[in-house]
Amino acid sequence: MPRIHVCPMSKVSETVRATGARSLVTLINQGTIVERPREIPANRHLFVAVSDITEPMDGHILPEESHVHQILGFLHGWDRSHPLLFHCWAGVSRSTAAAFIAACASSPHRSEEEIARTMRRSSPTATPNSRLVALADAVLGRGGRMAAAVAGIGRGQDCDEAAPFALELP
Repeated sequence: MPRIHVCPMSKVSETVRATGARSLVTLINQGTIVERPREIPANRHLFVAVSDITEPMDGHILPEESHVHQILGFLHGWDRSHPLLFHCWAGVSRSTAAAFIAACASSPHRSEEEIARTMRRSSPTATPNSRLVALADAVLGRGGRMAAAVAGIGRGQDCDEAAPFALELP
């Protein structure tokens, strides 16, 4: 069964080795230096330069529909033969939003609430970026259900960085 994994930046190499991931999505502030693990081919690493904000802020990049399309396009090219890893700085907000988006896009008939509750059980700290989720909700035509599902699980537990976790896809 295909799996997507989520982790903080500090655990990328370790998580790649532990999971066998061969595709990587980095969602992090523009200009942040990210070392791609050698196990990840350059053409299987997507760098999405986006800040973890939900409203415009000087000096930061607000999540936009184009970021959602980058994620969905990369997901479309993922052959599912090896796990896919999402990461951001702490593994709490941007990467959990992208993983939720990927799970919803990969399972168009699966309940958004079920996916969000599964994420919460897998990660008590997950707090998906609400703007990224709302944008994806519109792009995927989910009628507000993705945004409602994320709001329904609420804010995760506070932490400096999250523990890595996985979601299985059908």
